[in-house]
Amino acid sequence: MNLIELSRALRQLRLSGMADVLETRLLQAQTEKLVPIDFLSTLVGDELLRRQERLLERRRKDAAFRDTGKTLDAFDFEFNKKMNRKLVWELATARFVGEHADALFLGPPGTGKSHLAQAIGLAVIQQGYRVAYREAHVLLEELADAHLAGERKEYVERVSTVPLLIIDDLGMRKLPSTAAEDLLEIIMRRYERCSTLLTSNRPVEDWGKLLGDAAAVSAMLDRLLHHAHVLKCGPRSWRTKLQVDLHD
Repeated sequence: MNLIELSRALRQLRLSGMADVLETRLLQAQTEKLVPIDFLSTLVGDELLRRQERLLERRRKDAAFRDTGKTLDAFDFEFNKKMNRKLVWELATARFVGEHADALFLGPPGTGKSHLAQAIGLAVIQQGYRVAYREAHVLLEELADAHLAGERKEYVERVSTVPLLIIDDLGMRKLPSTAAEDLLEIIMRRYERCSTLLTSNRPVEDWGKLLGDAAAVSAMLDRLLHHAHVLKCGPRSWRTKLQVDLHD
């Protein structure tokens, strides 16, 4: 079997990670006089690395983050120096997901809540967990669409079992009258089973008025805050700074 035939056979076996580097690894083996076991180990390592990269890419795509490139390395912690960066880095280890704990990011608009939520979501994926990201209004719209299609039960099951569900920007848009009950159902199903990270520009004491159902909101917060890490973002707004800089 020559090199072309061997490469074709590897691809038929779905070992493209090996096939893509086969010629390079053969040259390396000849140059460095690798023994067969070392040559084979190197090829297997290439295949495992490729599969890991594909898995991470698939999970990043499945998470459906709103923004690309939102990483912790790209976040300027110096802009709001009092932010609890120790908590941010702790959340990025994904231990809270393994413990089925929750997180709330609270603060005025423009203070980096969405950036941090998506960055932590990306870090959690890199730690081996599945993540789903939805803006609050999108989550509720999808739930309503699933209800009309007769698939509400299946949709709730999907969002209730993903290891980390990020619900972003609660309070940014007007929500349907059923929002409190719908969110409560999802939070109840996830409570102590999976982790939820929720961001909001409204303090929790305003959520009853925001969602129009104080009883449901109280029950939801009772569960969210039981094992929650609360991060206060701000007070300075990035968007306000950008507007000032543009007018200088």
